[in-house]
Amino acid sequence: MKATQELHELGQSIWLDNITRALLTSGTLQRYIRDLSVTGLTSNPSIFDQAIKNSGDYDESIRQNTGDGKSVETVFFDLAIDDLRVAADLFKPIHCGTGGVDGWVSLEVSPLLANDTKGTIAAAKELHARAGRSNIFIKIPGTQAGVPAIEEAIFAGVPVNVTLLFSREHYVNAAEAYMRGIERRLAAGLDPAVHSVASLFVSRWDVAVMHDTPEDLHNKLGIAIAGRVHEKYRELHESTRWLELAKKGAQQQRLLWASTGAKDPKASDVLYVEALAAPDTINTMPEETLKAFADHGQLAEHPIVTGGEHEAMLAEFEEAGVNIQVLGSQLQVEGAASFVKSWNDLMECIESKSKVLVKV
Repeated sequence: MKATQELHELGQSIWLDNITRALLTSGTLQRYIRDLSVTGLTSNPSIFDQAIKNSGDYDESIRQNTGDGKSVETVFFDLAIDDLRVAADLFKPIHCGTGGVDGWVSLEVSPLLANDTKGTIAAAKELHARAGRSNIFIKIPGTQAGVPAIEEAIFAGVPVNVTLLFSREHYVNAAEAYMRGIERRLAAGLDPAVHSVASLFVSRWDVAVMHDTPEDLHNKLGIAIAGRVHEKYRELHESTRWLELAKKGAQQQRLLWASTGAKDPKASDVLYVEALAAPDTINTMPEETLKAFADHGQLAEHPIVTGGEHEAMLAEFEEAGVNIQVLGSQLQVEGAASFVKSWNDLMECIESKSKVLVKV
């Protein structure tokens, strides 16, 4: 049995952290679904930037859309939604077979809206309606301005993938925003079954402290943070507040491990996948990580995330001079800035291609 199938049978969903038009048209994504137990997909501006920049697969669509006089941002969302609709349709049988728990793809609002609550709400509603698929999440960052937008989007019935979460505090803010949105729906007599996931970024913690901590602590901080968040995740879903919502039909906001490709060449290429195996969670893996885990991954009998050692490990980092709370906030700010840079690169890529293609 492949390790990916073992992970699936454990109860963790495997999602692909990638999308390209070639992935869709070549049958590769269908193969990953069939052979590697992939049950969902995530995207972001950086992924689309690389896909558009490094191939001619989007050229004809860019030419046609540019000719219609659309803005660069509108052209991008047309391209992205076209791809994500195809992916969503491929995952639709899984989505229906799991009652909407799995089989999702994700589309991100413009990162330029990270500090704009009203703009994020409007964009989330518009993109969800425009996408026209029941299994497309709209990604909203769990920033200070994003949290009220998450609540409002859920209340409006928009499925949300909360992104840019780095700490337990970030996760709790996202989870509470989700529950408030559901509670408001119930109070208004609306269906509480609006799905959501909360995406915790893992490997960026280890990159951030790589040069400031002893070697025996390398590649351990992200997993310890994940353990702390996972403990809170389990605690929250055992709370009276959540159990009352669940009785009324609310769906669990699942915890998703993001940024799970190992960045340290000295580390195992499946480090985070093996360590973060846990039921009722999702791991969205870069394509190379997915293939590596299928090839030589192994599931530990007692994964670190459920072992209870995370607080002791975090104490070691504090002793080594790492301020966990400050670093978590810093990583979110840097992550938002990184997404803006990727977005600007993407817009420049489409604009430059447009100028060349309209002359052809």
